[in-house]
Amino acid sequence: MLPERPDRLSAGLPQPDLMNIVTATRKYEAWLARQLPLLRTDLEFKHEQMGADRFAFFRATFYRWAQLWPAVCPELARAPRLLAVGDLHVENFGTWRDGEGRLAWGINDFDETYPMSYAVDLVRLAASAYIALAGAHLGLERQKASATILDGYVQGLKKGGEPIVLGEHHHWLRELAMSQLRDPQRFWAKLTALPTYRGPVPPGATKALERALPEPQLAYRVVHRLAGLGSLGRQRFTALADWRGGKVAREAKALAASAMVWSHGDSGSRRIRYEVILRRAVRCPDPFLHCRGRWIVRRLAPDCCRVELAELPEKHDAARLLWEMAWETANIHLASRKRIKDVRHHLSRQPQNWLHQAAAAMTQAVTRDWEEWRSR
Repeated sequence: MLPERPDRLSAGLPQPDLMNIVTATRKYEAWLARQLPLLRTDLEFKHEQMGADRFAFFRATFYRWAQLWPAVCPELARAPRLLAVGDLHVENFGTWRDGEGRLAWGINDFDETYPMSYAVDLVRLAASAYIALAGAHLGLERQKASATILDGYVQGLKKGGEPIVLGEHHHWLRELAMSQLRDPQRFWAKLTALPTYRGPVPPGATKALERALPEPQLAYRVVHRLAGLGSLGRQRFTALADWRGGKVAREAKALAASAMVWSHGDSGSRRIRYEVILRRAVRCPDPFLHCRGRWIVRRLAPDCCRVELAELPEKHDAARLLWEMAWETANIHLASRKRIKDVRHHLSRQPQNWLHQAAAAMTQAVTRDWEEWRSR
């Protein structure tokens, strides 16, 4: 159940003139339910996670960020627009195998992709780093974190981008990624332990999963797993099969229009741009990642996974990691090449510490919402 609205907000924090977080959540979920079926049990678990941890709350509430962003950072919200990630944060990065079998690293979720200010991704990445810093997940001072992100992004744009392949280059990042890749035995044991899903699987999801399996008419069973936070509550089906001496898995997740459409009063296009941004970005494509109608289908495997902060080695170069995240953000923004000149011009006119100031303001607004949510 969603909490009731508390009597007051946390004192001393800025308060944009918006509906409260509880009302926003109810309205957003009602809007989302008009696009696709929602799983009530998964939503209730999501609401619990939102109250348990500020970083989890941040990851789960991009719809609220979409509301707060133009209120807290109005000038940046009007900056040059391009096809942006939207729901960017320090745990929205992972590994996959490209068509040559090479291990690649980069942003791994584009559910909220939408034409918006380029600055939204930079500020959100920096704000997520600030919240992770407060939770002792990264060992870095806040202003250094934002300066590092800005430098990595600017250098990435200047170079024209470059995919991040963990082969002969990026040795340190390969070691970092490999250190958290799941043990295959544990990975498959966890997936196969899930009970077979007994409910109806939509025909579109069934067709998408069967097309993604390594050969036609391969026997498989479907399970449902809890994953992510922003998309928790949407239908998600995983097909598990035995194939030529080992296990394989494909997952289909329901897609919806970006929360930016909802925040604009549903006046924007409900077009899903997931595959558009992947096709145009500077990137080594994942050959197993495809949009099939309103479903995103991907391969699940121990080396195809999201990098979680808690799994990083105790001693790692946080500044270097943030720099690479910002470089990868530039790789994605280069999908909108015609807008890059305007972006670089806008960047050149920004005052010193602009990214730190914007990220700090958004972090404060998110914290106020989280405290309101927890007060119940």
